[in-house]
Amino acid sequence: MIGLDTNVLIRYIVQDDEQQSLLAANLIENQCSAENPAFINEITLCEIVWVLKRAYRYDKIVILTVLKQLLCIDEVYISSHAEAWAAYYDYQTGNADFSDYFIAGINKKFGCPFTFSFDKKACQNENFKLLTQKYE
Repeated sequence: MIGLDTNVLIRYIVQDDEQQSLLAANLIENQCSAENPAFINEITLCEIVWVLKRAYRYDKIVILTVLKQLLCIDEVYISSHAEAWAAYYDYQTGNADFSDYFIAGINKKFGCPFTFSFDKKACQNENFKLLTQKYE
């Protein structure tokens, strides 16, 4: 597998720096394959969404399209793939950030029935519980 940092993937997706975009495209298109995929870990996937939303001001529908493409292609291996898909669907219909849903999904995978949060938007999802009082 070929590990890719967020900035390489952003250059490939956004194509906003000619030299870096060309290097990223060359690596991804010529070196990554189903047999030797690009590896995108949980943090990188969350950073991609954050950068596209905050730095580039992409609409949610565009971000969902990018996520779906990454989740569907054989040349990319997504860490916690099933949880990433679940987060994708929750993000598609919910009001919280993709990373919130992904965190809760990964926590659930490791045995947490829910994730405590102060984020009221995230807590509209069944995988969260609003922390409103001392927990014992």
